[in-house]
Amino acid sequence: MKLSKSLLMLSPALLLAMPLGAKTPKAPKAPKKNVAVCERTLPNVIVLLADDLGYGDLECYGTKSVETPNVNRLAAQGVRFTNAHAVAATSTPSRYSLLTGEYSWRKEGTDVAAGNAGMIIRPEQFTLADMFHSQGYVTAAIGKWHLGLGDKTAEQDWNAPLPAGLGDLGFDYHYIMAATADRVPCVFIEQGSVANYDPSAPIQVSYKQNFPGEPTGRENPELLYNLKPSHGHDMSIVNGISRIGYMKGGGKALWKDENIADSIASHTIDFIRAHADEPFFMYCCTNDVHVPRFPHERFRGKSPMGLRGDAILQFDWTVGQIMNELERLGIADNTLILLTSDNGPVIDDGYDDRAVELLGDHRPTGPFRGGKYSAFEGGTQVPFIAYWPKRITEGKESDALVSQIDFMRSLSNLIGAKLPKGSAPDSKNSLPTLLGESTQDREYVVEQAANHTLSIRTADWKYITPSNGEAVISWGPVVETGYLRAPQLYDMHKVTEQENEAMQHPDIVFQLQQLLQDVKDHWK
Repeated sequence: MKLSKSLLMLSPALLLAMPLGAKTPKAPKAPKKNVAVCERTLPNVIVLLADDLGYGDLECYGTKSVETPNVNRLAAQGVRFTNAHAVAATSTPSRYSLLTGEYSWRKEGTDVAAGNAGMIIRPEQFTLADMFHSQGYVTAAIGKWHLGLGDKTAEQDWNAPLPAGLGDLGFDYHYIMAATADRVPCVFIEQGSVANYDPSAPIQVSYKQNFPGEPTGRENPELLYNLKPSHGHDMSIVNGISRIGYMKGGGKALWKDENIADSIASHTIDFIRAHADEPFFMYCCTNDVHVPRFPHERFRGKSPMGLRGDAILQFDWTVGQIMNELERLGIADNTLILLTSDNGPVIDDGYDDRAVELLGDHRPTGPFRGGKYSAFEGGTQVPFIAYWPKRITEGKESDALVSQIDFMRSLSNLIGAKLPKGSAPDSKNSLPTLLGESTQDREYVVEQAANHTLSIRTADWKYITPSNGEAVISWGPVVETGYLRAPQLYDMHKVTEQENEAMQHPDIVFQLQQLLQDVKDHWK
């Protein structure tokens, strides 16, 4: 096997961990440069998005259960936010909003996507990647996608190039997982085609029925030699782990869960090397903390919290790999990294990995109530660190109220990009706050729970709309949902959201109801 020059420069540990036959990224053809823009020194920009990583899961946010030295290093040299919010408490709607600057509840079909979902962001929409591309940046998406591929749901031909994909959304290079690690298809998609495609094992995918003769976790638990499900997740088996959905084929293209982080890191590093001499934008999405948690063996047993803790260590390692490469190439000082998570944490999300049993005193949500799926703050309050040595010259902590919905318009202001009329309708320019040059709060943030319950909060108060949902999830993870048939109002100086003060402050309830209605009506 012939190794690329850039692959030979990887660390020995990384080489050993990479799946056999894994491809390294091809340097995409750079777009035509905007000469006027490129005469300026533009920063590289990396959105480093973790999956299901909680506010309390990082050492720099107070945990003593795991060590995260590489994230600590970013925080020590950057701005660490203590009041930052994802738009939604689940993955697909959160990611949709981050990449488009539009609240996901404005568009149908933005709930948690199946692995064979059609494209949720449509080619005619102007995305964060389109924006950077318009200013002469080379753009990439690497890692978890979970926003659909192909034109229509369940009509993809996984054995041929997809006719619609990330290239239509402004990304020059893309090496992605179609959805999540617990959903089929369990293959990476590179430049619109299955990476390492095996013609001897054509791929079929269904979310309706199994393929004849294919084993499942429900019917063949003896084949689950790596992880067993705790609830759901008992359909097709890949790498000794059963998944959501049914899949046949794949052969040598199938991933091994223990190598996913290495594949993401190696492709990320190769892209950085290929474009170190020109401005680049990268949307890099790790998988580690999301189920099934099955980190590489070099991380296993290194945390007292079992596989979930080991996965946090693996995430921190990925951060270190990226930082080390930026520093080696001499471009770290002019690279803006926005490190955050797509939503709050969850402990048992479908696999028997002893995460609940081994949690100990660790609180993944920090001081907040709820978690992933929830209307409480644990669902959407996430870690967020901004790092850019050229502009952020010392470590800071900011308690400013900020939202990922503002990434698009803030970054457009940074690079001098113009947004087409109607694009990023809910995004606001918060650049001075995101860079720690201001402590100005956003006027409000809007949060979306799994059942579409909306909340609106200011720096002082949070209002949760009435909902008929159950108080605690009954179908799997033990999470307080925050759903209640009556209005809820919480004083956010008491971060635990224990005392509903709606009856004591009807005037504030009315004001926040009106504000939320104005947000809903603003773009009708």
